[in-house]
Amino acid sequence: MEVGEHLDALRREGELLAAAAEGSDLDTPIPTCPEWRMRDLVRHIGDVHRWARAHVAEGRLKPIGPKDLPDVAGPLPEDDDLLEWFRQGHARLVRTLETADPTTECWTFLPAQSPVAFWSRRQAHETGIHRADAESPAGLAGMTPFPPGFAVDGIEEMLFGFLISGGGLRADPPRTLHLHATDIDGEWDVRFDELVEVRREHASADCTVRGPASDLHLLMWNRRSPEGLDVEGDASVLDFWRQNAKIQWGRPR
Repeated sequence: MEVGEHLDALRREGELLAAAAEGSDLDTPIPTCPEWRMRDLVRHIGDVHRWARAHVAEGRLKPIGPKDLPDVAGPLPEDDDLLEWFRQGHARLVRTLETADPTTECWTFLPAQSPVAFWSRRQAHETGIHRADAESPAGLAGMTPFPPGFAVDGIEEMLFGFLISGGGLRADPPRTLHLHATDIDGEWDVRFDELVEVRREHASADCTVRGPASDLHLLMWNRRSPEGLDVEGDASVLDFWRQNAKIQWGRPR
């Protein structure tokens, strides 16, 4: 996907997230993030948008750490102003990325063609996954499916970005997982051992999961169970993934 496509997705996912939050009580529990209520979710993504924007807008070459975050994101608003605060931060992030010089240099943490490309992609998927969280009180049927191409891009960011760049998941004995999208061209073979290997190929594996790309994307981010998907082989491989593949970011408040 190109930068413009990621920005279109970032805009769309942010609008859907705001709509889901607006149609819900801020005390509503978030099933996909059991420790959160809607208020916590909106606060988190509003913080992340401001944190991400500052790296690009200010050309920061070092990551903004926890001590600096309050100065970047500012104080949290009261409940009555929370959604407007979110919308403002989302709009400013989109605008900053849209107008950024393509040669902008700033800190990033996953491989990308450029810092602007990295932040556009990362924030599109960050916002998309949390949009799914915001819709999760209505159950899986209430979650807006991701467009297949965007879902494939999100799976690839997880597997080739977070999983490999982050050191991967070690497994003893080794295990293999195969993902097969049924609505778009996309297959991935993942081998967990001392190191993790990911290949875009059709292969036999200890566990194979087939389903729409959107559902595979949600599964890889632990936002849905494998129930309803076509699972063959050793389902404990998915338990291994769910227990060990955790990506967390936040600032204490």
